[in-house]
Amino acid sequence: MLPALMPPGCLKGGVAVVIDVLRASTTIVHALANDAVSVVPCESVEEAQAVAAGHVPDKVLLGGERHGQLIDGFDLDNSPLAYTAEVVAGRTIAFTTTNGTRALRACEDATRVIIGTFVNRAAVARVLRDDGRPVHLVCAGTNGHLTAEDILFAGAIAADLDPQTPDVQTQMAIDYYRSHFMDDNTFRETIRASRGGQNLLRLGLDADVDRASELDRFTIVPEWSRDTNTIT
Repeated sequence: MLPALMPPGCLKGGVAVVIDVLRASTTIVHALANDAVSVVPCESVEEAQAVAAGHVPDKVLLGGERHGQLIDGFDLDNSPLAYTAEVVAGRTIAFTTTNGTRALRACEDATRVIIGTFVNRAAVARVLRDDGRPVHLVCAGTNGHLTAEDILFAGAIAADLDPQTPDVQTQMAIDYYRSHFMDDNTFRETIRASRGGQNLLRLGLDADVDRASELDRFTIVPEWSRDTNTIT
């Protein structure tokens, strides 16, 4: 339910799904679905700027946020709606966020690392079934705290995969999903009432919350390469 709760070495030999529904995972899926060349996850603003400096200027964009808002000097914030084909197609995104990119870096031990969120839920479940290795659902959380929207998605994927002997955290996520996904209104209200949802609503970013609540808008499953530190 948080990267900090993972025992050391637990991801080795498995597939990690990085979950930051509001909004990094959702934004990464949008960027790549709209033909960005790749997303380069960076832990700091300075790292993102260094990555951008190594590219041809008109072929790279700086994207991300701190505390939900655009970083000074960056081209894009962390709104999935900003990553349209007209803006990102053919470009690399040097990307840093408060929670999502840090959660991804915590998954370096996994054999495979993919990006999951509601807008590509069915595709993520299909990839995990086809892969067959142990699955680790890694919730980014918000500033070190549990956040309902990530746990809700983890529970959705776990329920899709129907594990026979889920551990305690997984069973809790499944139970949470089953009690908060009874209908579309309940699901959307759960997202809006979550820690991440409330943070965005306070910033007037209702449209981002609504977009992140859409199911299966895309069929792509972004995957992170440890060797190149790129998501494609």
